[in-house]
Amino acid sequence: MIHNHSVFFRTRILLLGFIITSLCAAFMATAQQGTTGDQWISYGGDKGSTKYAPLDQVTPDNFDSLKIAWQWESIDADVLAIEDSKVRPEKFEATPLMVNGVLYTSTSFSQVAAIDAASGETIWKHDPGSWRAGRPSNTGFVHRGVSYWRDGDDERIIIATGNSHLIALDAKTGNPIPSFGENGHVNLLIGLNRPGRHSEHQVNSPPVICRDVIVTGCVISDGPRTKEFLRGDVRGFDVRTGEKLWRFVSIPQEGEPGVETWGDDSWKYSGNTNVWSLISADEDLGYVYLPFGAATNDYYGGKRPGDNLYANSLVCVNAETGERVWHFQTIHHDLWDYDLPCAPNLVDVVVDGKAIKAVAQMGKTGFCYVFDRVTGEPVWPIPEVPVPQSTVPGERTSPTQPMPTKPPPFSVQGVTEETVIDFTPELRQEALEIVKKHGFSPLFMPASKEGVFMLPHGGGGANWSGAALDPETSIIYVSSIANAEVLKVAKADPNRSNMGYHRTRKNTGGSRGPDGLPLTKPPYASITAIDLKTGTHAWVTPIGRGRENHPRLRGLNIPPTGGGQWGYPLTTKSLVIVGKDSVVLALDKATGEQVGAFRLNDANGKALGRVTGAPMTYLFKGTQYIVVAVTDKDMKARLVALALS
Repeated sequence: MIHNHSVFFRTRILLLGFIITSLCAAFMATAQQGTTGDQWISYGGDKGSTKYAPLDQVTPDNFDSLKIAWQWESIDADVLAIEDSKVRPEKFEATPLMVNGVLYTSTSFSQVAAIDAASGETIWKHDPGSWRAGRPSNTGFVHRGVSYWRDGDDERIIIATGNSHLIALDAKTGNPIPSFGENGHVNLLIGLNRPGRHSEHQVNSPPVICRDVIVTGCVISDGPRTKEFLRGDVRGFDVRTGEKLWRFVSIPQEGEPGVETWGDDSWKYSGNTNVWSLISADEDLGYVYLPFGAATNDYYGGKRPGDNLYANSLVCVNAETGERVWHFQTIHHDLWDYDLPCAPNLVDVVVDGKAIKAVAQMGKTGFCYVFDRVTGEPVWPIPEVPVPQSTVPGERTSPTQPMPTKPPPFSVQGVTEETVIDFTPELRQEALEIVKKHGFSPLFMPASKEGVFMLPHGGGGANWSGAALDPETSIIYVSSIANAEVLKVAKADPNRSNMGYHRTRKNTGGSRGPDGLPLTKPPYASITAIDLKTGTHAWVTPIGRGRENHPRLRGLNIPPTGGGQWGYPLTTKSLVIVGKDSVVLALDKATGEQVGAFRLNDANGKALGRVTGAPMTYLFKGTQYIVVAVTDKDMKARLVALALS
């Protein structure tokens, strides 16, 4: 009897295990993010910003057989040809959409074009005249893309422009939708918390559209001279009419939860705290995920004591009402310009047998913050850890900062005894002598009047190029760099500023190591594969031209160190594809090994320029295309489409 019961219970346990496994598999199968493969309907492929397409026509075996299928030269050349045009574009950062055989893209001047997906020929173009307002704030003439919406035969392209207008265009003709706002336009400068100027407020990232609501953030100038400044509220608009439906106030006001985190009534005048990067959404839940940046100003917070909610926070709001569902502040009282810089990635994952609708947010800090996207609960603990305190008069540093226990950091953090280079004993000693000027500086070392090292620097870690994921494996691939800089503040001129202190680069001594080598260990630019099922790194691959061939490293057999700026990742069923410098790389998804490289050269072998936008891919008439934005040294911009011949 005991034996029979043992078999019975073993059988029941096995059956229960099979049921749990099946339910988890069903959860994963029914809740996958990513494109259908044929199209690329949102900036990140889907509203969850997976940057994934289940295509496998281009593989490790044939990647090096890719050819340039077509090139599209930016219509910004038309503006440059206008006799009275005094403007000049900057980097071309757009990622086009592809819907039913047509690509839709913005340009650096906030123009919009429809392009044939097979030939690269322009179908229509629309110039809203945004460029006539002059150079936009912060980044200048830069724009990252458009949004698409459809209801039956009504197809619209939505763009939020460099001169702060929200515009709806007929996707078939490029003409403004008359019933949207005023003849297709909504002026986003109307209704700000204080009068806004073009030099202080713009939009350069595509909005997200969730449940027929357009949700848009904004760029606020990072260089204010006064503690009083524009606030970066996020707004929702009706996609059909352009009517403003709601506003999420980014700095809590009197009587609202969180206002106590803005001491000395600094909530009354502080600004910034804006979502300048890309936004993600879960259409099923009706939730939108907002990655907020820092408050005024980036490096001195003496005029805004407290933790400063919702600065540097991931905030989940209801798409239809704008009401906060949950939030998590990744940096308290930011003094490092550690904005949340990129789109949150939505992924459905099973952790320790539990199915979780998750959201992964990459940070400039080099941390990947992972939450249940329904509740906001961290998937793994994120404890508050004591950090160094400020010596600058008037500054009141947060005593702790949240630091994830999993996954491990994907970037080198801090100039410390552990992170200083050790290629040779001599180089290490020379580097340590350089470090003595400012001393060791762990992550979250606040600025001083003498200067401290900051690593990652204010650009990150991760930046707006962000991450791409494989929803079938729950592995996410993030691009990062590891460059140190010196962070120093000086007393502000009271005749020009009421900030108290501001950042200065005078007499910092720089942050280079011996003979121009970095102070810290590699990698200096990399792609890291993070397994979100376990919170561990699957692999790290340095990318870009590194320092291993430096004269002082010759003969040491130094492995690749990586270098240059961020890569732009994309995932397919068969590859991780990365746009980097003047090359499109192919990496093995399981190992990170480079299995292909396509140099973006013309017929004469001359480089067409550098990759400056995130690549996308689609299948059209049986051919898989990979399209990437490229900018040359003269700021001439183009889209380049690759395909197998």
